[in-house]
Amino acid sequence: MSTTQSTGAPGLRRTSRRGLGLALIAAAQFVVIMDTSIIGVALSDISRDVGFTADGLSWIFNAYVIAFGGLLLLGGRLADVFGARRVFTIGWVVLLVGSLGAGLATTPWVEIASRAVQGAGAALIAPAALSLLMTLFGGTPQLPRAFAVYGAAAPIGGTAGVFLGGVLTEYLGWPWVFYVTIPIAAVILALTPAAFPASAGARGRVDLLGAVTGTAGLALAVYGVVRAPEAGWGSLEVLATVVAGILLLIAFIARQAKASEPLLRLGLLRMPQLGGANLAQLLLGAAWIPMWFFLNLYLQNVLGATAFAAGAALVPMTALIVVGMTVVAPKLAARWGTRPMVVSGFALLAAGVAWLALAPADGTYAAHVLPASLVAAAGMSLAFVPSLSTAISSAPPTEAGVASGLVNTSYQIGSAVGLAALTAVSAGVAGAGGDAAGYSAAFAGAAVLAVVGLAVSAPLLRSARR
Repeated sequence: MSTTQSTGAPGLRRTSRRGLGLALIAAAQFVVIMDTSIIGVALSDISRDVGFTADGLSWIFNAYVIAFGGLLLLGGRLADVFGARRVFTIGWVVLLVGSLGAGLATTPWVEIASRAVQGAGAALIAPAALSLLMTLFGGTPQLPRAFAVYGAAAPIGGTAGVFLGGVLTEYLGWPWVFYVTIPIAAVILALTPAAFPASAGARGRVDLLGAVTGTAGLALAVYGVVRAPEAGWGSLEVLATVVAGILLLIAFIARQAKASEPLLRLGLLRMPQLGGANLAQLLLGAAWIPMWFFLNLYLQNVLGATAFAAGAALVPMTALIVVGMTVVAPKLAARWGTRPMVVSGFALLAAGVAWLALAPADGTYAAHVLPASLVAAAGMSLAFVPSLSTAISSAPPTEAGVASGLVNTSYQIGSAVGLAALTAVSAGVAGAGGDAAGYSAAFAGAAVLAVVGLAVSAPLLRSARR
């Protein structure tokens, strides 16, 4: 009896730590995605009180996304060198400071700068969270389920942000769409030492020159694409920014080839599984986020739904993703392997979004939105977890942070570029055919991106069961 107790107690403590750790990791994914969607309903109030112009208002969103996407690789490398728990903790402190600044802002530049600080915090949190997930669950039978819980937290955060943004703006005021992150950060900071083991990192160095060129290159390239719908794709501003970003990215690659301790070891990119999984994540972001964005607009601007009703309309889709990612996808992936899951997921996503493209101006939710959105959600739930887990587990354990940063970068950059490109497509078509025609064009473009994802994933991903 005593022997059983002595061996059982550590096992219970380990299980409890894993449960708490997974809860904090899922909360991290929930918050960093929620912070992109929670501002939507509050934008008009922020514009009135802070003094944004119509063109400048979009930078409340863009500043966060650009900082998030541009700094993810650096965040992943910092997690490898200094320890994932330490970087995770610092990231929450940075996010807390940015959230406080965004809520207190009284001028546009302070608001935009604070949102960029929030994005920088998220860029530290996201790759460190995935590294911690691998530390807790790597090599265990629970790993697929842990990835599924992590993946499901993203759509929940996106949908919850719409509801919370409306409730907080209406009853407490727009600053609370930023303040709400502060108590969450405080709780996670208090629980982190008990949830995650401390690690000393890899005792390496951070390639600061590589960090500057890579981050600046990604930020400028994304900035140019995001700015293009407003300034015009052929404008000098956009062309100069994109070209500068590309040149900096070329300099980054050249630096990584020569550096003794690179920010991103280029050999990782030559691993077919890891490269294919990152391309899948990039194209998932490029197809899914614009679909979600324009579906919200279609519900409100064409079908006449309120912000709350539009959020409620997305609940069935979110619920299906949660069940699909946490229950269905892990079982199917264990049986069928990575490639069939990702390919079939892209096929369903393409079919669902193409169905949405057929929705008319006088459509209805029950006939034209609900069934199509459920098909798209089923596709996302099948493709996301296998491609994410493949991207992380294909890298050596000592480079888990970099691999985490890379896959997060792929998804975020795909989201930003896809949304910017399809916004331009939608605006061009809407000018001649109205809002409904513009949204249909955006859905059609997202379906094409999903088909490209299918075509890329099929030859690059092996079917190894995970």
